[in-house]
Amino acid sequence: MTAIAATGQATESPSFEYQKKGRWLTQWEPDNQKFWESGGERTAKKNLWFSVFAENLGFSVWVLFGSIVTAMGAAGFTFLEGLGKGNPTAVANALLLTSVPTLVGATLRIPYTFAVPKFGGRAFTVFSAAMLLIPTLGLAFFINQPGTPMWVFLLLAALAGVGGGNFSSSMANISFFFPEGKKGAALGINAAGGNLGVAQTQLAAPLLITLGTHLLAKDAAGYRFGLTLAILVWVPFILIAAFGALRYMDSIVSAKADGKSYKLALTNPHTWIMSFLYIGTFGSFIGFSFAFPTLIKANFPHLASIGWISMVGNLAFLGAFVGSFSRPVGGWISDKVGGAKITVCVFTGMAVAVALIMAALSLKSFPLYLAAFLLLFVLTGVGNGSTYRMIPSIFGATAKKYAAEHGMEITEAQASARRQAGAAIGVIGAVGAFGGFILQQALRLSNINFGTMAPAFWAYAGAFLLMAGVTWWFYLRSSFATDKLPSLAYANV
Repeated sequence: MTAIAATGQATESPSFEYQKKGRWLTQWEPDNQKFWESGGERTAKKNLWFSVFAENLGFSVWVLFGSIVTAMGAAGFTFLEGLGKGNPTAVANALLLTSVPTLVGATLRIPYTFAVPKFGGRAFTVFSAAMLLIPTLGLAFFINQPGTPMWVFLLLAALAGVGGGNFSSSMANISFFFPEGKKGAALGINAAGGNLGVAQTQLAAPLLITLGTHLLAKDAAGYRFGLTLAILVWVPFILIAAFGALRYMDSIVSAKADGKSYKLALTNPHTWIMSFLYIGTFGSFIGFSFAFPTLIKANFPHLASIGWISMVGNLAFLGAFVGSFSRPVGGWISDKVGGAKITVCVFTGMAVAVALIMAALSLKSFPLYLAAFLLLFVLTGVGNGSTYRMIPSIFGATAKKYAAEHGMEITEAQASARRQAGAAIGVIGAVGAFGGFILQQALRLSNINFGTMAPAFWAYAGAFLLMAGVTWWFYLRSSFATDKLPSLAYANV
């Protein structure tokens, strides 16, 4: 079969083709080895890299408030003055501003996932990337108005939440492109590229804010100029991402929703079990990523006097950086040994990391505090990869069992499983992101009501141990009764 390649020119051997309009792939069989080797792999990887770029910018905008709130007090915004001195009101306001994007992003993940089958991965990537211009341009304007009330920034923080929705649309889209044995690595790379946007914002924003004060003066006007640079730097990249998706990405005809897939995914108990587990992995990653700059500044204010540390945001970017790069590792290892085994180890390790964080605060040791948090971030990244690897395996095994019991064609069952997994990814991603909002609010309320965040941290440690137990109970017990939940007794979950 002759195909139209990504360049629009006829090729000699690829076994797939496009519709004449809209770059919709009419045939897509990634689990067919011949199809994969004769052009499928090349097209899948092309879509993956453009998806990574767009999703990366979504995360960059999503987490932007987490990086700029630490400098807004110095820029003349009174509701954040005294943050570096541990002012409880300023800390509470900062955590509120950083948690609102998390809440909105989590909410948008569900409709963003459903939009991919309806509009196609290509068209929706263009739309979701272009939407990032609204919060960036709006924030760049109001950051230069020091009399602006806090509610305006809360609204802008909500608009920045559109970046969080990009994750689910991107992951759902990419899940259709890769064969079963390569989904873990592909989804891990896609997610890691997005997560890395958190680290690059937390690194770039303090540097640009510092540049602004050096170019003008270390006063309120200088900070506002630096903040403007830290916001507008993303605009040209957003434009490139939207154009690249429009010009080079594809949509898959077979990825269109059949209506039944979403109902099956929502009524499948596994969707909700995995949502609970994803609160612990991704919810922790995004929640702590948003809060980490504020936590460092509030708990170790003396670091502001160390110039080189202050320039790079008190090293807060390192958390998201290591967590992003460990995510594909989690997916890759899970492809080899099974996601459930890795997930149990991850949650146990996260509880230990929280205990080390509390020890560091007791000893007032920033090196131990930073090391413990980096361990926590690495584990969240590995856990993100392992839990996401479990999703297509679970739905794939469920489909195989159903096909065997009802005399259904296995290829038809696999296609249905991919659609259900795509729908489940949206729900699971949304619930996990809600976990990030809950985490930040727990920190905020603990600080307000108890004058310390210790109760919230110990609650996290207990929750992580509970999640390790849930993973073992449902996906690792050899004596599990397979008639109670569908298709749990299979290898390499």
